[in-house]
Amino acid sequence: QVQLAESGGGVVQNGGSLRLSCTASRIMFGFETMGWYRQAPGKQRELVATVASGGNPNYADSVKGRFTISRDNAKNTVLLQMSSLKPDDTAVYYCKLYSDYYAHWGQGTQATVSS
Repeated sequence: QVQLAESGGGVVQNGGSLRLSCTASRIMFGFETMGWYRQAPGKQRELVATVASGGNPNYADSVKGRFTISRDNAKNTVLLQMSSLKPDDTAVYYCKLYSDYYAHWGQGTQATVSS
């Protein structure tokens, strides 16, 4: 069973920064995509950013230019650097590790941006 350990959430003021980290206990094939999704109260879970094993990032339009996703394949880790945070970014952020064959989710970490 693959486990994803997330860290880095917290409370920041409008315009602040947070860095989220997620480490997978193992990666089976080496071509899995890792990424971050978020879910705000009363809303559906949505994609924030993903990065393929080759390093090509993909971002939601709402975070482009503010968030940066990066990946360390040797450590099975994906990072999300979040800058210029807004109250609308307040959500539980979930790490996801997936391929065509399976998907695993982390437990989620809360990020709160105060106005």
